Amino acid sequence: MNFYNDYLKEIEERKTQGLHPKPIDSAELVSEIIEQIKDLSNEHRADSLQFFIYNTLPGTTPAAGVKAKFLKEIILGQSVVEEITPLFAFELLSHMKGGPSIEVLLDLALGEDASIATQAGEVLKTQVFLYDADLKRLKDAFESGNTTAKNIIESYAKAEFFTKLPDVPEEIKVVTFIAGEGDISTDLLSPGNQAHSRSDRELHGKCMISPAAQAEIEALKAQHPDKSVMLIAEKGTMGVGSSRMSGVNNVALWTGKQASPYVPFVNFAPIVGGTNGISPIFLTTVDVTGGIGIDLKNWVKKVDADGKVVRDENNEPILEQAYSVATGTVLTINTKTKKLYNGDQELIDISRSFTPQKMEFIKAGGSYAIVFGKKIQTFASQLLGIAIAPVFAPSKEVSIEGQGLTAVEKIFNRNAVGVTPGKTLHAGSDVRVTVNIVGSQDTTGLMTAQELESMAATTISTSVDGAYQSGCHTASVWDKKAQANIPKLMKFMNEFGLITARDPKGVYHSMTDVIHKVLNDITVDDWAIIIGGDSHTRMSKGVAFGADSGTVALALATGEASMPIPDSVKVTFKGDMKEYMDFRDVVHATQAQMLQQFGGENVFQGRVIEVHIGTLTADQAFTFTDWTAEMKAKASICISEDATLIESLEIAKSRIQIMIDKGMDNKNQVLQGLIDKANKRIAEIQSGEKPALRPDANAKYYAEVVVDLDLIAEPMIADPDVNNADVSKRYTHDTIRPLSYYGGDKKVDLGFIGSCMVHKGDMKILAQMLKNIEAQNGKVEFKAPLVVAPPTYNIVDELKAEGDWEVLQKYSGFEFDDNAPKGAARTSYEKMLYLERPGCNLCMGNQEKAAKGDTVMATSTRLFQGRVVEDTDAKKGESLLSSTPVVVLSTVLGRTPTIEEYVKAVEGINLTKFSPSHIKLVK
Repeated sequence: MNFYNDYLKEIEERKTQGLHPKPIDSAELVSEIIEQIKDLSNEHRADSLQFFIYNTLPGTTPAAGVKAKFLKEIILGQSVVEEITPLFAFELLSHMKGGPSIEVLLDLALGEDASIATQAGEVLKTQVFLYDADLKRLKDAFESGNTTAKNIIESYAKAEFFTKLPDVPEEIKVVTFIAGEGDISTDLLSPGNQAHSRSDRELHGKCMISPAAQAEIEALKAQHPDKSVMLIAEKGTMGVGSSRMSGVNNVALWTGKQASPYVPFVNFAPIVGGTNGISPIFLTTVDVTGGIGIDLKNWVKKVDADGKVVRDENNEPILEQAYSVATGTVLTINTKTKKLYNGDQELIDISRSFTPQKMEFIKAGGSYAIVFGKKIQTFASQLLGIAIAPVFAPSKEVSIEGQGLTAVEKIFNRNAVGVTPGKTLHAGSDVRVTVNIVGSQDTTGLMTAQELESMAATTISTSVDGAYQSGCHTASVWDKKAQANIPKLMKFMNEFGLITARDPKGVYHSMTDVIHKVLNDITVDDWAIIIGGDSHTRMSKGVAFGADSGTVALALATGEASMPIPDSVKVTFKGDMKEYMDFRDVVHATQAQMLQQFGGENVFQGRVIEVHIGTLTADQAFTFTDWTAEMKAKASICISEDATLIESLEIAKSRIQIMIDKGMDNKNQVLQGLIDKANKRIAEIQSGEKPALRPDANAKYYAEVVVDLDLIAEPMIADPDVNNADVSKRYTHDTIRPLSYYGGDKKVDLGFIGSCMVHKGDMKILAQMLKNIEAQNGKVEFKAPLVVAPPTYNIVDELKAEGDWEVLQKYSGFEFDDNAPKGAARTSYEKMLYLERPGCNLCMGNQEKAAKGDTVMATSTRLFQGRVVEDTDAKKGESLLSSTPVVVLSTVLGRTPTIEEYVKAVEGINLTKFSPSHIKLVK
């Protein structure tokens, strides 16, 4: 009873944290539990029954395999358990979703006992998580004349697994809970510093918002037992940020419904709302869980008698309340009229929340079931030789005659699956697409693994060109949490078929490169679709979508994703970039000029930014595409000149080759296959057979933004504006200020250069600046700590070869050592340069953090409250985002520099330059 006794000890430890027993995924533990169930006199028998029935994880977990086998024994009469009748055993199998349970059900359905076969067949008719091997068994049995198989296939063809589900209620009563004012970051719902616990759903749920908020939600539920609690972002957007699946899981845990009585802490059907709607990526995750996301529009811009927007002294639009959603307000969602009501008063049309596709997700309890359901209906219909019954809402196909295609429309048209042959699709179409590249990162990877197990997937889809599992989010500190989680994750993903940063066998050196950088390198086709488990999955080749861990799992398992074709916003440039400016300033200025051009409206939100970057290679262009996550864009696409794209592909090839040389390729030679694809793409461009991706000249855009480089006169800084009297204006990424705003006297407590927003050029700028400052001042003395985390090992190796790393070593007081990684996060910093291990570091906020209340100047992408730096009672922590040279100079001075000091410090330094393309980048 070693495993069981250890489990009892763990249960006692969890009790001290106010937690229930952890759900079981161990085959060995379930085996011991089964032996205790069989022993009628065993003192642990009653508890063992409870654990077996109610606390064993389903899907393809090792525990599920043992559980399914024992249930089969009970059904066949080989084992007798009074508390688990054969009928109850079938019910338990029906809740196990797939994998071993499907194998057992097929064994029984295709077996010789007719009565058992019929019962098993009835259960199978309700299941959708079947894979090729399962469908082949059914096909073979059907073709051999098996009656049960015929009945199952006929049921699948009718999609009875869906049609027999209860309809979505016409009315859904909700009671509101204001989770926060302004944009609600997923960090509020699932803090980055608690990333290690995400796969332990009950434990992770304890970190949502605050204990006080959790208590208030529980009180609302007790007061309104017939209603669902709707979490709301008042005067803001719900779910901006990166921790989407864990954030939605937490919301569902506190406000949703239990998915199965036999699976603890897995809830679905959360309801969320936001004055400015739901972040697109977060909304996709809400769909995964069968939830509802509502654009409330409960605050609107005030207009005068002439219909003009009224503005305040800061030229900001004045908002007035259209209706109240204050905590405790009871509202009614009508899914038939698709309206939101307060009593009999109609408040707003919410039809966008209840499209035919979304109604299917809600009815089925999530989008996965629909994806798999369509697959098996198609299989059954083809096997029976009949037309596919029109059960599911057809793909929405929007085609406008005479209208050209944007870049994203072209990519979707090339990769669309199951659409009308020969039909050209435009924005607004809702389609399935093949996915070329998939990325899983380490703090969400454990949840992705859980999702793969729950949908019974065992191997990566053969249609995926390449997939990578990173180790970057836990790179900074190799603590006990990382040591427990990361090797387990890498082993699972390696066996599943991904290229993994860490070799489970320990053959090649572990790599902690930032996932977006690796995905940027292994994307070797500008027509590719990329899905990645991080909001910064925005490549400078192809079109990439940051996704929740579940959508990543679905892409890995099926090689597909379903989504609407988004509208695009075209971004072009004019003028000349000043010699002393860095490209990061162009990125910030794009945001600022866009907001100015459109009267404060963020036209990027929820759309694809088609940036006509032209002349910047993939590394440098990534600085722009990466920031588009903070612009609230759904995705971004770089339009490049042919020669620039070829140069980017050559760089990608060389980096993939380094991965191969390290021994990272797998038995399917995925990495070599990517090099082959890159060579083919280069040949297509060079021959003129297929030039670099271009939109059509007559494509239609939601908006067009022209960035005037002449207007960018000084470095630009994204400021969280932590003390703004209007809470909704804090932490938005929309406050972009010139360096002179700070008057050269704002104290800076710490600087950070690193994560995905920098490339090799930034590291070289850092080295050049240090040499410049020493030449000008006689020495380099830091008045604030400077933390440097290169994004990849490749960059470190290249800097060493070119002599720049030696410069950085000269000025540093700490250099990472992979042979002796840090076992604990820093709690304080000295005034010196730290050369940290490649990875996310401070940007992630789950390991290293600045001291509470610090003002941090960083190249990071994150200025969310509490992410890089937390507050104290006396002072709010600030994470100001700027270019590398501004960060360096701020740490040397201990304050923001003046424009004069800045210009002097960057004199003669090769900053990241950009000149607009002189070639017309349209077809």
